[in-house]
Amino acid sequence: MSTTHTHHHHPNFHPPNYKKPGAFDVLRPLRRLVDNFPVKNSRFAHVICQVIPCCCPFERNINLLGRTIHIPALCKLNPLYDEFVGLRFRALSYLADECGEDVTKYIC
Repeated sequence: MSTTHTHHHHPNFHPPNYKKPGAFDVLRPLRRLVDNFPVKNSRFAHVICQVIPCCCPFERNINLLGRTIHIPALCKLNPLYDEFVGLRFRALSYLADECGEDVTKYIC
């Protein structure tokens, strides 16, 4: 007997920074600037990896009076979050692939 599992996506789900086609995005020039910023210098790549955290520094659990309170990751509220993550990834890739450096110290 074979069972088939299907996965249905919610019809209204969109990634966090999803904009409807034709919608006005005031941050588009800044998004494009960060997305197209070249990483061609190892010192600059190291600075990017040090400044942009690998995971959200705000997410944590707090124990208070025997109860655990979870503070969710707030980084997704940053409208340029995806662009900064991409820039950090390009910097890591540059250091590892082009410079042959060990980047494990920058990975959570």
